[in-house]
Amino acid sequence: MLKFSTYDVFADRGFAGNPLAIVEGADALGTSQMQTIAREFNLSETIFVQTPDDPAHTAKVRIFFPTDEIPFAGHPTIGCAIHLATTARPEGDFETLITLEERAGLVPVTVIRAGSAITAEFTAPKQPVALPGKAEPAQIAAALDLPEDAIGPHKPGIWQAGPAFIYAPVADLDALARARPVEPHWSQMVAAAGLDSVYLYTGIGQDSYQARMFDPGAGIPEDPATGSASAILAAQLLANGALGDGTMVTHLSQGIEMGRPSQIRLTTEISRGKITAIRVAGSAVPISSGRIRCP
Repeated sequence: MLKFSTYDVFADRGFAGNPLAIVEGADALGTSQMQTIAREFNLSETIFVQTPDDPAHTAKVRIFFPTDEIPFAGHPTIGCAIHLATTARPEGDFETLITLEERAGLVPVTVIRAGSAITAEFTAPKQPVALPGKAEPAQIAAALDLPEDAIGPHKPGIWQAGPAFIYAPVADLDALARARPVEPHWSQMVAAAGLDSVYLYTGIGQDSYQARMFDPGAGIPEDPATGSASAILAAQLLANGALGDGTMVTHLSQGIEMGRPSQIRLTTEISRGKITAIRVAGSAVPISSGRIRCP
């Protein structure tokens, strides 16, 4: 039997944010066994904790959708780091560094607990790069069951940093709430773009955005909080002139339409128009723990 815990991530209260399953002692598990367990939990992501390759690091981890393994994801990184930090130090205030070996690379996470508040912030392991697929406003609008003038004012983009996403800016909160994947337009958009994950966002104030993320091809009809997409959003915002040089802090809300509100802090370091570092921060709340059989 394997020990597991579940957390709600990017939330400071239970039954909000993005649920995560953390499976510990996973050294002996093969890929197919991990995939089977991820399907059993049927959450957007499950993270498996193993002994690190380098003893100077905290843990080696592998992350799975219900349908496939992914090299990096934000909410598993945040939730796992908070779990490992608080397990090691169950009481008192602290600031500690958790270093996770992920398929995308080494991910340092700073975890801070002050009283009842706990926050983790990771540095993204890769810088975003633009992908060559097509992301035309008319095609995106049709795929989301929206009129074409609901897409904007930013130009859509396709970006990758480990995971990859189509970035679809929408005009307002009404368009964001009405959006939904519809066929056959969704499949046509996916074929043109070369990927299935769509991150929608709209401005809601100074340096603040509200977002949604659809990824039905990965078994995720909608995700309440997407840390990796939030990190890559930095490149989309910079490309559209919404970020300038210096340390730029952006506040993101997600999961509102699902009844699972999530709060994410994005910090982007920019020098001479180029991103030099991306950090994503949020909280997490423990929900359950137990043991699960090995498949």
